[in-house]
Amino acid sequence: MNPLAVQVPAALAALLCAIGVVQTLAGLTYVRRFARQMPAPATSLPPITVLKPLHNDEPLLTEALETFFRQDYPALQLVFGVQRVDDPAIPIVRALQERYEHVDAVLVIDPTPHGTNRKIANLINMFPAARHDLLVVSDSDMHVAPDYLRRIAAAFVSPGVGLVTSLYVGKPTRGVTAQLGAAYINQIFAAGAVVARALGRQDCLGATMAFSRATLRRIGGFAALSPYVADDGVLGCMVVAGGQTIALAATVPATTVSDSGFAALFRHELRWSRTIRAMAPTIFPASLVQYPVFWALLAASLAPGWLWPFALLALAIAVRAVCGRLIERALGAAPTPLWLAPLRDVFSIAVMAAAYAGEKVAWHDQVLSTRADRALVRREGAFAARPPVRARIVARADGLAHGER
Repeated sequence: MNPLAVQVPAALAALLCAIGVVQTLAGLTYVRRFARQMPAPATSLPPITVLKPLHNDEPLLTEALETFFRQDYPALQLVFGVQRVDDPAIPIVRALQERYEHVDAVLVIDPTPHGTNRKIANLINMFPAARHDLLVVSDSDMHVAPDYLRRIAAAFVSPGVGLVTSLYVGKPTRGVTAQLGAAYINQIFAAGAVVARALGRQDCLGATMAFSRATLRRIGGFAALSPYVADDGVLGCMVVAGGQTIALAATVPATTVSDSGFAALFRHELRWSRTIRAMAPTIFPASLVQYPVFWALLAASLAPGWLWPFALLALAIAVRAVCGRLIERALGAAPTPLWLAPLRDVFSIAVMAAAYAGEKVAWHDQVLSTRADRALVRREGAFAARPPVRARIVARADGLAHGER
């Protein structure tokens, strides 16, 4: 075989590995900066309604919901919503209502359908029960600190903020696959999110979406989001297109990661990948460089008779493992096993490759298509673009960060 035919592809893989190593180091730098610059919680505390759409029971659901009943916030309303009278989440909410009688908590049971996105349909049904002007939409599996809402309120202090979101980390249950899922969230997603925001992107992370009634009216209400799978991404695009900015709150909640097998984890992450691909079609393939161990493995397989690819592989594994552990420590995440780094990179590349094989995603017991999301981005070119220069300057001045799960 021609040596050049071997060396050129191996060198290209090595170059992508080197870029990935640099990005990993940059991610650690920006995550540490984010953690150091967290401001104090707000002292001006407007009344807040938290909207929690629920669907079935899930691991650690009681524990996650209870963290909202324990919020250190003076004017708080919790609105839970389900769409079936026999939903297993109902007795969990009822038990928490009885345990925390002093908390203003409402449960809405309404099966009325609204579009294809059942989460948004649930929110549409819940919305009439909301009493306060400031709204926080939070996923059912989020575990938050007692000052979570104070820090959400603090992020609205900057002028022009129309939406507040937050980073999050993974809270694994048991098993290797749950640890593997948490490793992606903690080490790759969070770091990539912070770097992306430092470069000027303003995206909304669906785990926390806080906004006023006026902002919601401006985009057309929850109904405007009902045709889309990536409702969080679409909401963020609409807010930025309307001239407002997205702030990142100085809090890092945790999301339950309970995937019980590789197939379940693959389906879960495939949904994320296909929605990200639909919302950011030009940026999605660039994220391939986030996985330096994979590229080092590829270089080693292309040039097995050379020593340098194996030295590069050792370096990539060391950087990914050490930086991953330091990122988890900076964000307050539970540490995941260091040996997962090579498996994590290879698994992520497999998920990204599968993202190009179709548009359908599995979400709970639904199969949805990202076609509407993709059409929206193509039709509204500004949605996929970076925010105006002034908005980028404000984002950098804040020293905060961004991302997408």
